[in-house]
Amino acid sequence: MILVYAPKVTSRLKYTLGLIFETLLGTGWELTSDKDAFFAYNGNKINYSLDPSLGNELFIRSFGFLEKRGVQPLIPELKRIHDLPCLFPTEDKKCSIGFDVFSAVFFLVSRYEEYLPSHRDLHDRFLAEESIAFNYGFLHLPLVDHYALLIKKKLVSKFANIDFATREYRFIPTYDIDVAYAYLGRGFFRGIGATLRSLFNLHLVEIKERAEVFFGKKKDPFDTYDFQLEIHKKFNLRAFYFFLCGDYGPFDRNISVFSTVFHNLVKKISDYAFTGIHPSYGSNQYPEKLSTEVARLSNILKRDIRFSRQHFLKMELPDTYRNLIRNNITNDFTMGYATQPGFRASIASPFFFYDLQREEITSLKIFPFIVMDGTLRDYLGLNPGQAIEKIEKLIDTVREVDGTFISLWHNDSLSECNGWEGWRQVYEYLVERAAKK
Repeated sequence: MILVYAPKVTSRLKYTLGLIFETLLGTGWELTSDKDAFFAYNGNKINYSLDPSLGNELFIRSFGFLEKRGVQPLIPELKRIHDLPCLFPTEDKKCSIGFDVFSAVFFLVSRYEEYLPSHRDLHDRFLAEESIAFNYGFLHLPLVDHYALLIKKKLVSKFANIDFATREYRFIPTYDIDVAYAYLGRGFFRGIGATLRSLFNLHLVEIKERAEVFFGKKKDPFDTYDFQLEIHKKFNLRAFYFFLCGDYGPFDRNISVFSTVFHNLVKKISDYAFTGIHPSYGSNQYPEKLSTEVARLSNILKRDIRFSRQHFLKMELPDTYRNLIRNNITNDFTMGYATQPGFRASIASPFFFYDLQREEITSLKIFPFIVMDGTLRDYLGLNPGQAIEKIEKLIDTVREVDGTFISLWHNDSLSECNGWEGWRQVYEYLVERAAKK
């Protein structure tokens, strides 16, 4: 057990210590503000304050950030220490680590910077390019996991009788089902309208393909589900699927959620994978829509819905996460960027959401994803070979810290059409490489 002293006990500090010691390092800890009790304690201990003279302890000089409340403008200084980019550095030579590691962890994982005014994209999303991680050059690193390992190394070197749990690397494949089928399940009027548009634009091949799919002579091009399930079976994986169940709109263009085709697909997938809601683009403007969408999916599956990922990765902190909690969602997979691969919260491990405005630890568990198909092709403009190189480096980076590698793919990007030619091979490589123990 590790005893941590701090002159002031706050929810920020308790959250940070729980993340580092329980979640990442798997060891017990207690927090005290009683200086005498800390001084008398003979076990493993960390002094987190401004006073380095409390006994034979690991001393980490406090920046004071975890004693504050609310959100104020803050851009922490960065220095390279222990061959890592480190936030909140100190010139105090007695500091055992050289920076306030607890403040650094909390700043990154709480997504503090996303509460501050920033330039947003056309979908009102916080941009990767606006983040400290991108601008300081460490978006490709799970810094929080590295910080935890650094603390572990320092503790082991100072205290002989300390035990840590063994962490294991994990791979979780996930899929967003934005448009379940290219042609099936669209209803009479949407089908006729699409055919007339194809005819008007002289897309004769598309008209022919639509007819062949409709009459059962050809498989729908977006129906790549058997391939997905087969590859999961091959590598003994259980994936997560997120289904869009919103009303039709400019950015919500799935097939009818009431169609038999859609219901059959959802039920089929749920037999082999975890199934969650893909909250619609429209639900961000009208939060009450989420309840309707969750109820639709729940009615199809006849069970409660506990998993989610936002459509378009559209997320506003803390409102989006609060709305998920109100709708009994316990696990969310939105944490990641559309324009860049890497570590949005600088961590390659699941963690609980901390509500900065309310200064409280919540029950919502966040599963950060690392890479998305559209990021590689559409935003970075990579070809399949270049994408494989990028994926390989990201997987190795997560393995280095025994983290959790989460990928985000779509059913249509495995179709080998509409510009996705060659990308099924990319995904096969990703799964084989990431699943390898």
